[in-house]
Amino acid sequence: MSNIALAAYAASPQRSRGRKVYEEAPLGRSEFQRDRDRIIHSSAFRRLEYKTQVFVNHEGDLFRTRLTHSIEVAQIGRSIARRLALNEDLVEAISLAHDLGHTPFGHAGQDALNTCMRDYGGFEHNLQSLRVVDVLEERYASFDGLNLCFETREGILKHCSLENAAGLGEVGERFLNGRRPSLEAQIANLADEVAYNNHDVDDGLRSGLITLEQMASVRLFAGHLEEVRKSHPGLDERRVVHETIRRMINTLVSDLIMQTESNIGAHSLHNIEDVRNAPALAAFSPRMQELNRELKVFLHGQLYRHYRVMRMSSKAQRIITELFQAFMGDRRLLPPQFLRAAELEHARSVADYIAGMTDRYAIREHRRLFAVEEN
Repeated sequence: MSNIALAAYAASPQRSRGRKVYEEAPLGRSEFQRDRDRIIHSSAFRRLEYKTQVFVNHEGDLFRTRLTHSIEVAQIGRSIARRLALNEDLVEAISLAHDLGHTPFGHAGQDALNTCMRDYGGFEHNLQSLRVVDVLEERYASFDGLNLCFETREGILKHCSLENAAGLGEVGERFLNGRRPSLEAQIANLADEVAYNNHDVDDGLRSGLITLEQMASVRLFAGHLEEVRKSHPGLDERRVVHETIRRMINTLVSDLIMQTESNIGAHSLHNIEDVRNAPALAAFSPRMQELNRELKVFLHGQLYRHYRVMRMSSKAQRIITELFQAFMGDRRLLPPQFLRAAELEHARSVADYIAGMTDRYAIREHRRLFAVEEN
């Protein structure tokens, strides 16, 4: 942590609700710093390097992956937390862990796996991220998972169905009781939104699937684009894009900080429990929410539904579906560690295996099972 005094309602490692398995306090670092370090050293975190955001990993070296996205979220989140006197280390830990449960092939893979798991409890990537840090990581002698603090686990679980929340114990209670997570968790959630909207614009322009002319119809982008072109006439297009997106991020972050400060000021907050009992406090202003929504609508219609993206999404869903069907149909096709678990809960074990795959591993595994060898 920095030397900046934390607000009374910030999460404190000294007052953490603790870990599922008791451990002695770490030396030379806080409990939340220990969480961050465990996340960074996990196998699931390393695999994010080869998991898709929008573009499948092998389509280009400069497009974002889940790993680079998570790092960007952590950077944005820490900047916001420092301005609001919140716990930067907790925001960083949540940000770095929030996508650990994502399937290969981005949302297309997630949707396909959820469909496959429809009769077996479904698949939620936020719940899977919690499952990764609570159960699936196998690194420590004394416990399964990473044994993270309650506050980190609470922040990882951004969304959850009521049915699943009922089986999660303390970390699921807020969904049942209509309470909020810590402000650190709320900030990490919105930092995620800022990061992916803006880097999807960048990747979309880089790929040529959307153009500057199209983006000029989006008010949040258009205003900054006009400013950049007036201030720097003759600037090459790539720098124009970078400068425009940089200013967009700054505008969104500044608005988020000011609106959140205003929301905090409207409530009497003495501790983190007051935050949990209050309405959501981290938010954009109504005007910025409108502009942000316009950007999302544009990206959904012009980028995510672009025929080239849809073709890859269709292929990805077919790969996930056929892998699931193959492993469900014949347990012997699973690696031994998943075969053992399958004796108790076969479908969930198959989902764990597939969700943990990188894009290129899923493609290779599909090829191993279905490709016809030529003589």
